[in-house]
Amino acid sequence: MQERININVSAIDYDKTSKEIKSTLSLLEEMVHGEDGFIITDSEFVFGWHFYVVCVNKNLVQKLAEQIGPDFEKLKGRGLEKKFLTWLTKKVEKKNLKVKLAIKEEMESSKYGIF
Repeated sequence: MQERININVSAIDYDKTSKEIKSTLSLLEEMVHGEDGFIITDSEFVFGWHFYVVCVNKNLVQKLAEQIGPDFEKLKGRGLEKKFLTWLTKKVEKKNLKVKLAIKEEMESSKYGIF
């Protein structure tokens, strides 16, 4: 089983944001010659927001890091996952979507442990 980066997505418009994220990740796959490198779950609608998860294979992200080299290292964040989150956030923000992205594991933990 491949390691994945799980990203929580909070969005006002599921159809629009999931379509843009899918398009962005599909272009990434083409760029690094990958396939089946991500999954987008169905959403849960709560308080006017759609919540869903995007799971991206780490090897897809590693190929991106290798391909864009120094530009990837310049991205904000510590480690592969944070830098990828910054990269994806920048791509999605260009589309003017009302969306928030966060690493899933970070949202489930705190200084008191994992809940």
